Amino acid sequence: MSINTIPIADNHRLSLPTIDMPPRILLGAGPSNSHPRVFAAMIAPTVGHLDPTFIRVMDEVSELLRYAWQTDNEFTIATSGTGSSAMEAAFANVVEPGDRVLVGVNGYFGRRMVDMAGRYGADVRCLEVTWGEAFTLEAIRQGMETHRPQVLALVHAETSTGVRQPLDGLSELCREHDCLLLVDTVTSLGGVPLHVDAWGLDIAYSGSQKCLSAPSGVAPITFGPRALTKIHNRRTPIANWYMNAELLGKYWAGSPRAYHHTAPMHLFYALREGLRLVAEEGLAERWARHQATAEAFWAGLEELGLTPHVPREIRLPSLTTVRVPEGVDAAAVSRRLLTEYNIEIAGGLGDLAGKVWRVGLMGYNARRETVAVLLRALAEVL
Repeated sequence: MSINTIPIADNHRLSLPTIDMPPRILLGAGPSNSHPRVFAAMIAPTVGHLDPTFIRVMDEVSELLRYAWQTDNEFTIATSGTGSSAMEAAFANVVEPGDRVLVGVNGYFGRRMVDMAGRYGADVRCLEVTWGEAFTLEAIRQGMETHRPQVLALVHAETSTGVRQPLDGLSELCREHDCLLLVDTVTSLGGVPLHVDAWGLDIAYSGSQKCLSAPSGVAPITFGPRALTKIHNRRTPIANWYMNAELLGKYWAGSPRAYHHTAPMHLFYALREGLRLVAEEGLAERWARHQATAEAFWAGLEELGLTPHVPREIRLPSLTTVRVPEGVDAAAVSRRLLTEYNIEIAGGLGDLAGKVWRVGLMGYNARRETVAVLLRALAEVL
């Protein structure tokens, strides 16, 4: 039977209702709610991915990301994909088969780093501590001396545990060992103090949907001079086409710009506006707002008899893990918050599954009124 003879059943046409999504208060591990200005930016007209006006948007995104990351890195872009795509871009570009990569694993996303590095042929070595702890500089130093890696990979803001990994002294340590410092900043960019150049980070990446409060689907990444030297001097071709820094560089900074892929321009409009809000508020003020909001939440937890999982000195302000009390069904509490109060919080991942709730107070949601609503709902459910 040819396609022209296939009967069309007009009485079985597919009919679906208009999308009607609930207005959730998104206080999980991401995405966070977006500022109304971010949504407004997304209704701008579609243009071509090489249109001069869109090229200007790309340039402005790069400029704003440099401010947010506090870096002068020329190669500072946003990949078309979620935060995990930027993680993949980081490893795909600087790791060659046989390279030794030392990964600090203190949570779910450290494990994902191990997986990705291994897929690009790395000789992966691990440092591990209990989920909820951070690595000391001395432990990392010992790991470096034992394993002699070409890349040290750490998660600055571990989304699965709520730990903020101190990065002091690591730049000097990595340069002493001729090693690149690769850092996951998915849940810290725009919400937690972060200084790429001052701290000597060679590669950093992030996501759009956390503290930047834009929709997911574009992911910032920055390569410093040492990382670019590694990329340009590779012995083997980059084993990834879509996230290839050399090809992406021709799209983001070539003269003329070279076609690489059709970028999701409306997501770039949204990211640009989210970053513009960061710049308008000012980084110091934004970091202080996230810290003050988190401290108000921690004080409220104490009044409810609830305990954060992570010690205060290494606790993320953008994401708090809360220990589930003995005898309480963690999933049932999350479900009631969602169905009765329209509030989303996240459960634990990996080693912390069923043991903690993960509460994100990120970007637009890092406000005292949001904390008040959540604490009241938690009190009533518990």
